Parts: sequence; structure tokens; C-alpha cells
Amino acid sequence: MHDVYDKWPEIARESYESKQDVVDYKGIDHIVFAGMGGSGALGDIFSALLSKTGIHVAVVKGYHIPSTVDKNTLVVTTSISGNTAETLSVLDAANKSKCNVIAFSAGGKMQNYCQKHNIEYRNVSQLHSPRASFPNFLYTVLKAMGPIIPIKKHDILDSISQLEESGKEISSYNLTEKNSSLGLAEWITSIPIIYYPFGLQAAAIRFKNSIQENAKIHAMIEDVIEACHNGIVAWEKHSAVKPIMLEGEDDYIKTRERWVILREYFDQHKIECWEIFSVKGSILSKLINLIYRLDYASIYRAILSKVDPTPISSIDFIKNKLY
Repeated sequence: MHDVYDKWPEIARESYESKQDVVDYKGIDHIVFAGMGGSGALGDIFSALLSKTGIHVAVVKGYHIPSTVDKNTLVVTTSISGNTAETLSVLDAANKSKCNVIAFSAGGKMQNYCQKHNIEYRNVSQLHSPRASFPNFLYTVLKAMGPIIPIKKHDILDSISQLEESGKEISSYNLTEKNSSLGLAEWITSIPIIYYPFGLQAAAIRFKNSIQENAKIHAMIEDVIEACHNGIVAWEKHSAVKPIMLEGEDDYIKTRERWVILREYFDQHKIECWEIFSVKGSILSKLINLIYRLDYASIYRAILSKVDPTPISSIDFIKNKLY
């Protein structure tokens, strides 16, 4: 797994610079991203990227498409394995509606369905596992949907350059005290709770999922503003939970105010917390770099716990019961 993660920056650049046909559906004002697990994280990313545009985004992690889809809707289905039951259900429903559809997978039933029904399709290689394949799928989607997704090429290339810089610090070639992902992994000795601002929700969800899949430990996430109205009360009792604050370099001024207050509360109550700051740059750079650093922390935590991060026997158990 670490061999693939060490190559994330290289994989991202190769995926974005690859030659492939792009799609340009006219009049799209609604995009539905459908996928589960690592594929679902792609939808969370695009929801954040498009949050300040005129395109309404819905992220579907389940079986059904929204009833609002119409001829101006583009449904994007992603299943890295190509065999995810929930996403295949969405693909079938979208195909039977009047919306536009494009699918991404590494083959499987999704490819077969698209070929049978003449649906726009892109085959993307799986690298080690669905979660490790994140950058080649993300940057392939960015390239294929370039005319529809209003993201500047400069911001995409900058996000890759930022990945390359992060890789020098956190990769398996730098197992020193300067590796921030390794430091975080050493600090997580019990269940982490990750506080995040709304704009970084995609990174928080991905971190929770990666900790659960790779390190095989429970994890929780909370929006920092909402937590100040309820979740903070749980700290009035002693807890072994470890608070992590996921902060953006240019968070909204009222969000920055909450971070200050939260740190003061933790200090007064002698609760040790860990702060993680995003890089500077576009929301794409912030999210992909946080995901890279936090994913690697989950892998290091697994190895420190003498756990193989690759097997997911519990997920396999459920899939075997369903299929």
C-alpha cells in the first residue's frame, strides 16, 4: 500500500495529463455524484469544489437518484471496482431517466452495463485498492469533465505541485520526526474525533473512513460550529477520545473565532488536542493535500498497531451476504 501512496503525486499528474476524450454537455445546472466509500469521497470533493458556482450538486451514497433530475442534470457514477451494488442501481435509474450520464470504473459490471446501453464511460485502473486509487480517479474525472467543471487548469496543476511537496515530507522515505503524518499516527492512541469547518468536510469524512479501514479503529467527525451547540458538552466528563482540529488556512472569520475558543476550552480542561492546518491555495489543493496527509497517518497508525491496513474482511463479509 505504501508503494502506491508514495506515488500519489506522480499518479495524479499522469492521470490529469493523459490523453482522453472530454465531455461537454450543454446547459448543465445540476450534477449528481454517486459512489460509495472511496468512490463516494470523490462526490464530497466535487461538492466542495462547486459549492460557490451556479451548479447544484447532490452526493448520493445509496441506491436512489434525486427526484429533481431532468434534462439539465448530469449523473456521474463512480465505482472503482465496477461492482458496487448501490452505484449500479443509481446508474440504472439514471439511464432510464431523461438526464445525462457518465460512468467511471476499473471495469466490472459498470463497464458492461455502459457498453450494453451506450452510456458515456471511462475505464480507470485500480491501484492496489479502491481507497489507494483515489488520485487517478479524481484527476481523471477532472480531465474528462473539464468543460463542465469550472475549475481553472492552474488550480489543478497547483494542487499536484502541492502534493509533490507534501510527498517529500510524509512518504515512507522519510520516517523521521519531521514526518507530520507519522507524528499524528503516533499521537492517535484511542478513538479520534475530528472537528472540521464546512469547507473541509470532504477531508474529514475521508479521514474517518481511512482510519476505520486502514487502522481498524473507530473514528468520529463533527462540524466545529455545530459541535459548539451540542458536542462540546460531552467533554464535561473524562474521555479517552482524542480531539483533532482540521483547520483551513483562510477559514471564515467566525470559524477562526471558534477555533480560538475551542483551544482555550481544551487548555483549561487539560484536554490534549492535535491541530492540522491545510496548505494555502485553492479548495482543491487544500482538500487533496489534507487527504494525502491524513490517509498516510491512518496507514502509519495501522503499522504502529501491528495491523495490516489492506484487508477489509468485515466489508467482504457484508458484500458476500448481499451479492
